[in-house]
Amino acid sequence: MDQADKLRRIIERQYASEQVNSQQSSPKQTARIITVTSGKGGVGKSSITVNLAIALSRIGKRVVILDADFGLANVEVMLGIRPLYNLADLMFRGKNLSDIITRGPENIGFISGGSGIQELTNLTKEQIAYLVSKLEELDKIADIIIIDTGAGITDTVLEFVTASSEVLLVTTPEPTSITDAYALLKTLNRKANFSSDNTTIRIIVNRITKDDNGEEIYKKLSLVSAKFLKLKPEYLGYLPMDVSVSKAVMKQLPVICAFPDSDFSRYITNFAMKLCNAELNESKRIDKKGIAHLFNYLFKSMGKK
Repeated sequence: MDQADKLRRIIERQYASEQVNSQQSSPKQTARIITVTSGKGGVGKSSITVNLAIALSRIGKRVVILDADFGLANVEVMLGIRPLYNLADLMFRGKNLSDIITRGPENIGFISGGSGIQELTNLTKEQIAYLVSKLEELDKIADIIIIDTGAGITDTVLEFVTASSEVLLVTTPEPTSITDAYALLKTLNRKANFSSDNTTIRIIVNRITKDDNGEEIYKKLSLVSAKFLKLKPEYLGYLPMDVSVSKAVMKQLPVICAFPDSDFSRYITNFAMKLCNAELNESKRIDKKGIAHLFNYLFKSMGKK
């Protein structure tokens, strides 16, 4: 039995225990929200999102990706699928949640934000109430929702990151990428509604070569953040520079599917197990408020409620 099988069995036992408890107390089910972001584009954020989702699905989690980057369709390209509907169809065109969830590899779900993300600030209170009620259904059918934000330090990106209790911040060894990652943390820290006590930020250093040291890059970023921002991001790990990534993009397949034995695939699987271990660790409680709560928070910060 390999490590993934062992962890899957632990999760299954935990799920069975939670089912017994739910029958006794019937708590409202909510999904775990993980927001993936970066200070700049071109760091491999969407590739990490897609492959991490599949790795989590293989462990036994029900995973849905919400593509919150309305400007690009990176997730669609990497999955090799084109959704028939997106979030805007749910908001304005009477589609149900099941209509806008596209099934991808390994049974992961995918929701395209489309123009819906851009239109969030224009919703009426009635439309907000309708959207939140629909998103509550998503909390019931997903264990983990991964939000792939747009790249850079835009208002929309910051709102999603601020509203999330778990954030994966992707950077690369390039000095500009590290600087932009710090700039995002700095801007985030200045937001009045951001709470470092209620947010776990984990750093991923992508595209590490034999001449780089991912942990040293993290330590430098963490040291500066702790000194000037009083923030202490955690280190999830690094991903190696791997030619399999570009080959998979050309095939329009996730790396973990096209090249399951690649270094990238092994490392991303390890990330998934680390995240599940964090959830199981009682000393590291995961605040699972769900996607409906996140959008309620977004609207409140926009002054819509």
